[in-house]
Amino acid sequence: MSRPAQPTILVVDFGAQYAQLIARRVREAQVYSEIVPHSISAKQVRDANPIGIILSGGPASVHVEGAPLLDVAIYDLGIPILGICYGAQLIAQQLGGTVSRGGRGEYGRTTITRSPGGSPRRRTPRARDWLSPIRARRWA
Repeated sequence: MSRPAQPTILVVDFGAQYAQLIARRVREAQVYSEIVPHSISAKQVRDANPIGIILSGGPASVHVEGAPLLDVAIYDLGIPILGICYGAQLIAQQLGGTVSRGGRGEYGRTTITRSPGGSPRRRTPRARDWLSPIRARRWA
C-alpha cells in the first residue's frame, strides 16, 4: 500500500461488487481513496494515516462461520469509520452489538425517513435508497 501525501480514505473491500464505485465516488469528491483488503492490520492502517475508513459490503453474512473479519484494533485508532451493508453489520457485531434479521426483508429500493437529530446537512426528510434485509442494533 502506498503512502500518499494527501488526505486519504481507505475503502476496505469485503467482496462487494461496488467497492470500486465507492472509491471512485470518494475521488469525485476530491479526496484520494485507496481500496485495501479486509485482512489489513491496524498497524498498516495507522501507517497509511487515513482521514477515514469505509467498510464495503460483501456477499457474506456476519452469522456465517469463516466470514471475513476486520482487525478489531482498527476501531481503537480513533479514525472515523463508515460501514456499508456487511461493513455496518461487522462494526455492530465486533463492537458488541446484536445483528439480526428484521421482521420483514427490505432488500431493494425502499423509503428512508430521517429521524430528528439526523444530519443538519440533509434537508430532505425522506429519500429513496437500497437496503439489505439485515438490521444492526446496539443496545447500551
